[in-house]
Amino acid sequence: MILQGDCIEKLKELPEKSINMCMTSPPYWALRDYGVNGQLGLEPTFDEYINKLCDIFDEVKRVLRDDGTCWVNLGDSYYGSGKGAGGDISKSKEVYTFKEKEKRTCDNCGKDFQGWKFQNFCGSACSGVDNTPREKKGKMQDKCLVGIPMRFAVEMVNRGWILRNTIIWHKPNCMPSSVKDRFTVDFEYIFFFSKKKKYYFETQYEPLAQSTLKDKRYEKASRGEYVGGKPIKDYGKSGKGVQVGQDVRERTHQSDLSKGRNKRTIWKIKPKPFKEAHFAVYPEELCQTPIKAGCPEFVCKKCGSPKVLDLKYTRYETRPNKNSKYSDDVYVNSNKPKGLATRTMSDIINNGYKSTCDCNAGFEGGIVLDPFFGAGTTGVVALKQNKKYIGIELNPEYIKIAEARINKIKEQKQ
Repeated sequence: MILQGDCIEKLKELPEKSINMCMTSPPYWALRDYGVNGQLGLEPTFDEYINKLCDIFDEVKRVLRDDGTCWVNLGDSYYGSGKGAGGDISKSKEVYTFKEKEKRTCDNCGKDFQGWKFQNFCGSACSGVDNTPREKKGKMQDKCLVGIPMRFAVEMVNRGWILRNTIIWHKPNCMPSSVKDRFTVDFEYIFFFSKKKKYYFETQYEPLAQSTLKDKRYEKASRGEYVGGKPIKDYGKSGKGVQVGQDVRERTHQSDLSKGRNKRTIWKIKPKPFKEAHFAVYPEELCQTPIKAGCPEFVCKKCGSPKVLDLKYTRYETRPNKNSKYSDDVYVNSNKPKGLATRTMSDIINNGYKSTCDCNAGFEGGIVLDPFFGAGTTGVVALKQNKKYIGIELNPEYIKIAEARINKIKEQKQ
């Protein structure tokens, strides 16, 4: 579902605690003019931008379930860049809704220039991106990195969000930079927030480092001869045994390393060109992991509660016996000492998840929210993962682009 209009007003129309997760990338401050009245990002000062942005996420917090998470991709700005405010942008797609330029006179210096009808200044020397005289924009020096992502994260925490991770999106094929007095910026931030201390999260893995694969202990660990970094025989000598009730996903990571290691926070993802009119499009790969980790594929149709791992089903017992619910016949890997064997991961995936409610209403995909929907990448990825989406977009032209992309995915899934 895509809602057209101002995101904060449309968010107020959504029911409280109805969304499983939010994945979005809001317009960055003072970088582009999207040619739509009421757009975010053209505020006269960065403080106003941060406050307006966090007001929107206050509404996101209201509609998010208590077990929901929020993921925000946000880049920084250099003060005084003035992009989109003046100069020749006829060959770009920064303002594609205006067809022709006209002769204009700069309100600041009186110079004549060719510009769009909404431009009152000849360029960044006279005005910032918001068409406001620069002397009214604050005291920050030109060329200074504003620190927008950090200011945003701090304000979100001040408003009650829990910041769980700061993820670095490394762009190995970033746009070349012509600057000679600083380094080329090749990354952006993704902030991972939660509403409460306990929330839904599916652990994600990445391939093991080559140094780990070459380690002699790896082979033993993959056979179950090591648990928690120690040889199993050492547990038996100490009498401590293996902890009962430990999450099998963590334990399997230690005893069966085929799944890899817990995913790290530097993600190397190449930006990809987008041929349609909307140019600020993050790649699908960037939101695949957040949506997979933060939005359950199966939630109750009535109350929205997700299926979760049944820890009783996956519990370890140090000394199973004939009276145990976890008798030897449900364990695998006969090479392990008695009492230290575990279930296979396929068994756990097929049978080890349980409902967290008693509604018996069936299950459907969770809901992903994107209040800055743009070209609809979040919705595309959600559909590919058998999940639902709600997008909010101010510009009707972008909605047409998003609907065309999403319809292709729907046709492929039929």
